[in-house]
Amino acid sequence: MKIALIGYGKMGKAIEAAGKEAGYSFPLIIDVNNGDELTKENLQKVDAAIEFTGPHSAVENIKSCLAAGVPVVSGSTGWLEHWKEVTDFCTQVNGCLVYSSNYSIGVNLFFAANAWLARLMKDHPGYRVSIDEIHHTEKKDAPSGTAITIAEDILAARQDLKGWVNTATDAADQLPIHSSRIDPTPGTHRVLYSSSIDDIELVHTAHNRTGFARGALLAAAFTRGKQGIFSMKEVLGF
Repeated sequence: MKIALIGYGKMGKAIEAAGKEAGYSFPLIIDVNNGDELTKENLQKVDAAIEFTGPHSAVENIKSCLAAGVPVVSGSTGWLEHWKEVTDFCTQVNGCLVYSSNYSIGVNLFFAANAWLARLMKDHPGYRVSIDEIHHTEKKDAPSGTAITIAEDILAARQDLKGWVNTATDAADQLPIHSSRIDPTPGTHRVLYSSSIDDIELVHTAHNRTGFARGALLAAAFTRGKQGIFSMKEVLGF
């Protein structure tokens, strides 16, 4: 399978390394120095694109791929205020978009476990829930997209919580997310239910970026012959 890599930072390089081991090729790699090469002609030489850039460029990158008829797997975060614009465009051109805030297979299992635990805990208000997340110092957004996904799944199960805040809070109707940026951490996420009697913790700790890379490649393979908007739930068959 031929893949365009859009974004060639730590994640892009990890995807390239994992992909080459698995027999993928990368005839088009776009970074900050050659953005002008992201053309329809070049994109039509690949089977799918994997896009890991940032909120400043993700929307146009995704739309460029879709306009070229190329399925796109995006892991960029911080751009979801444009979600309707992007998904409407994807539908308009009969394209294929896979989006996830985190492509790690382990993290997506963690998402499922977190949603299940949140449903179990909704009738036990004696436990105060909070989220802690740690990433490397080059992580530009805080909280991370992964932490926001975790928070939204908790909020969906808890009618007493009205929203999340990226700070410590004593407000009973707010879910606090604590964000730390420490090198060389690839990513740690913890959900803590704390009471005066005991604590319940759910933790995912990434040891390296390989899990994220393999998940993104799995998503790219999933796009073959498909139209529509998908998440890792569909990719993994949840």
